Amino acid sequence: MFHSTVVFVTGVSSGIGRITATQFAEQGCQVFGTVRNLKTAQALANVTLVEMDVCDESSVSRAIQQVINQASRIDVLVNNAGVALVGAIEESSLTEAQAIFDTNVFGILRTSKAVLPYMRQQGTGRIINVSSVLGFLPAPYMGLYAVTKHAVEGLSESLDHEVRQFGGRVILVEPAFTKTTLDANSPHSASKISAYDNERNKAALVINKNIAHAPDPSMVARTIVEAATASWQMRYQPKGQAALLSKLRRFMPSRLVDGSLRKSFGLSA
Repeated sequence: MFHSTVVFVTGVSSGIGRITATQFAEQGCQVFGTVRNLKTAQALANVTLVEMDVCDESSVSRAIQQVINQASRIDVLVNNAGVALVGAIEESSLTEAQAIFDTNVFGILRTSKAVLPYMRQQGTGRIINVSSVLGFLPAPYMGLYAVTKHAVEGLSESLDHEVRQFGGRVILVEPAFTKTTLDANSPHSASKISAYDNERNKAALVINKNIAHAPDPSMVARTIVEAATASWQMRYQPKGQAALLSKLRRFMPSRLVDGSLRKSFGLSA
């Protein structure tokens, strides 16, 4: 990449987004990163912070316009901002479901729609959507999060077919557990149903253990930078668990995948 490449990364306050923005800046790109509140955000070297809430269409429009005013173009959009939720689907409220969809799915839709007119005019551009291995695997007690990531996968594949005629491409990056505040501080469904307590608690312990031993976000960030610069392919997984799970999902019989997943979450056969 080179200095004139303009990169726009959502959710750079911490975790994957923050390290991704830093790595793009180290490559000599002109990088803009979004935060929800400029007053409380920590500065990031060689990254211009932009205030934006992915759940607010007007906020998204203002942020994109600010970047265009300063840089005249956007070459790479990284849709990273997201939220998670732990809990059984039955005990998760529709309000909680709507909130997670608003950020993880409609947030990507709002930002992509705001950037695409400029990419079409340029005749080039890449949109990189940060999905998850839960975009192609089920996840007990993280069902709503998995549903949003499945939706992101479908949105991305369809959008890629539509924008190729304008020189644009869409890419999915699918990390596994990563040591970030998103994973470590994921909220739980507010209304518990006691019938789920035993298995939910087991699953939560497994989730926490995986996070504790997960790699830091730098490997995911490197994968995102690679996706922005290498030859196009639809899906990228960071090396390690994510790449292994992708192969298992593709080549292992579904019955074995099901049994392995239940065992890994501490659930009864």
